[in-house]
Amino acid sequence: MAERPTLVDPPIENLLGKVGDSKFTLVAVSAIRAREINEYYNGLGSGHGALIPPQVSSVSNKSLSLALEELYQGKLEFYRPTEDEIEAERAAIEAAELARQDTNSDLDAFTDALRDA
Repeated sequence: MAERPTLVDPPIENLLGKVGDSKFTLVAVSAIRAREINEYYNGLGSGHGALIPPQVSSVSNKSLSLALEELYQGKLEFYRPTEDEIEAERAAIEAAELARQDTNSDLDAFTDALRDA
């Protein structure tokens, strides 16, 4: 009889090493992937081809265990953006919001002009 894996296998220390020794990052990355695996299984047969199936074969049928095994085997990776990348994204979002506000104010002025005519 095959032994069922637990959260101790793969070892938590090895998993932490793969995410930069951050327990929060380990939980967040594995939870996000577990949700994706759940969506994959729930969406089978519905034609959603964008969902990625589990990348490991396992005796476990739990999505969180599959996600942790993917991380342990190096099939699940994450990217932590640098401060400069975060700031650049924030500036791009602010610029897009300002452009949207300008467009809305131009549209309001146009509709007011049409109403007055």
